Parts: sequence; structure tokens; C-alpha cells
Amino acid sequence: MRNYLLLTPGPLSTSQTVREAMLQDWCTWDKDYNGGIVTPIRKGLLAIAGLDENEYTDVLLQGSGTYCVEATIGAAVKPTDKLLILANGAYGKRMAQIAGYYHIDHVLVSLHETELITGEVARRALEENPGITHLSMVHSETTTGLLNPIEEVAEVIRGKGITFIVDAMSSFGGVPIDMKKLDIDFLVSSANKCIQGVPGFGFIIAKREKLMACKGVARSLSLDIYDQWETMEKGGGKWRFTSPTHVVRAFYQAMKELNEEGGIAARYERYKKNHRTLVDGMRAQGFKTLLPDASQGPIITSFLYPHAGFDFNAFYAALKQKGFVIYPGKISDADTFRIGNIGDVFPEDMEKLLEAIRDTDYK
Repeated sequence: MRNYLLLTPGPLSTSQTVREAMLQDWCTWDKDYNGGIVTPIRKGLLAIAGLDENEYTDVLLQGSGTYCVEATIGAAVKPTDKLLILANGAYGKRMAQIAGYYHIDHVLVSLHETELITGEVARRALEENPGITHLSMVHSETTTGLLNPIEEVAEVIRGKGITFIVDAMSSFGGVPIDMKKLDIDFLVSSANKCIQGVPGFGFIIAKREKLMACKGVARSLSLDIYDQWETMEKGGGKWRFTSPTHVVRAFYQAMKELNEEGGIAARYERYKKNHRTLVDGMRAQGFKTLLPDASQGPIITSFLYPHAGFDFNAFYAALKQKGFVIYPGKISDADTFRIGNIGDVFPEDMEKLLEAIRDTDYK
């Protein structure tokens, strides 16, 4: 049924049953939709994250993941606050762009794209920049495939009264994150990543007290996460503006399939097997990974060009012809391409990809 297998960081390949869930129409004010789909999604997100509804809540928001990151920064960081952004890729730097647009007092600590954001990086940045009230960072930086140790950063800021904002766009649902233990205040993710839905909305999971403090702070009507949350709470799942109904129904099915697979832990194991199968097979063919195994996450893997005359566009086209779509590189000082390990993808799919690569004239 597929035209090709998407091996990208998102959108990603979805199951046929998730796609089939979009074949019906839904009324946005009807209880069958708001009470039967939206509300269970909100409860289900907290459940798979292992969070207590009395302490945590969540809000769904139309748009891509960046909309949700912007909405969170724009509502959680007041004009009197100071934001520290730790970045080692395009998506961390995008947070700084957002802060600039909102005229937020902020500091960007930008590392090399292959350098991890460690606890020591956070500690040094806080020492050099007094008055920090908020800290934001990306967990899985898909620019390269790095998985940043948010546990180390959480330990550094513990007890300092700093609000912790984590972009878990391409990790939530596929990598275990103990939000309560790490004392994360806002966690942002998207429908079309590890939960394996389709693009169209994202979500913010937050401590209730921190979301309550966002009332009246947002600089945007559409991106006011407090107002969106309050409308959903009072309206039993009602969205303020037109809900992406088909996408939401697909996400409901995707969450069901996540639970049937065994939850986040089971999906994490599958993604790790996908990654290991891919890396072992690519190395056997002479390819080298950009990152050392110690800093590599299981979400997406960057490979160096095999030689100076390598034609990525021809390589890409040849693989697409064989039913596989990969991704160009994004790092600034090395020629790379990326292959995603997430979505409705299994180790046997990686074996087929490796066979296709062996049959491709890239040498």
C-alpha cells in the first residue's frame, strides 16, 4: 500500500491502520469527538508518561512541533524572566530565533553539532550568566542524531528554581523520559514522531502549577497555550479554533498501537534494534557514522559521505526507486546524510534497505 518507506525524522512511515483512521469525518463540537477522542488522548498522554493528573496536565495545539515550542516559550517566559538556551544543532538554535522574535531576554550557548549538552556545560553556562530563570534544550537533536543527557542537566538545575523546558519532539514515545524524576516543567512533542501519528498538531505536557502561571503571558492569540488548555478543560476536549480532526483521530489510533506494542519501553527496544541493524550493516559496507556510539541516539543516524565524489542526489534517487526515502545531512562542516530508525519500521525493513544499498552504485 505504501509508495515508499520513509526513513526520516518525521513525518515518518505510519501503519495502514493509522492511515485508515482518517477515512471518516468528525464534527468538532460533538461529544463523540471531544469526549470520545480528544479527552482520551489527553489522558492517555499522561498515562504513557507515567504522570499523575493532579500534578500534571497537557494541551494539544494545531501546527507543527515548532508551533508548540514557540507557544511554550512565548507563554512560559515572562518579560521579566531570563532564558538560557543550550543548543548543539538547528533545533536548539531555533529556540533562540523564537526568543529573538518575542524580544525575550536570553542567552544562547551554542556548541558544535557533535558535542553533547552535558551537566558540566549547563553548570558553566549558569555560572557565566547570573539571573537565569528558565532553561531550554533539545533532547534528541535530529540535526545529527545526538541524544543529549537531560538527566545531567536536570541534576545541575535541581533546587535552583529554574523552569526546565525540554524539546522532546523526536524522543517522547520512543525513548523513556521520567518527567517527574527529572523535574521537567514543560515537555514538548509532536503527533508525527515516535507515537507514529501523522503531521498536524503537537502537544505540551506540563506541571499544572507552571501552566497556570502562563495565564495572560502569551504574546500570540493562536499560540496561547493557557487559553487553549482552559478551553479544552471547560469544553470537554473542545479546541478554540478548527481542530485537525482527521489527524487527531489518526493519533488516537497510533496511541492505541503504542500501548499494544508494550508502551514506550517496547518501542524504545525496537528503535534500538533498528539502529543497531542499520549501523552494523552500513559499517560492513564501508560507511562511517558521524557520531561515536556513546553519544548516538536511536532516532536518526548520520553517515559520512563514503568518498569525495559521492553524489547524494543520485544515491537518494536510486534508493527511492527501490522504495526507500532517506534524508540529506544538516551539519555545517561535514558532508553527511541521515537515515531514520523510527516509525512503522522494523529490523527486517533495515535489512531490506541494506540490501538495496548494496545493489546501488555509490562507490
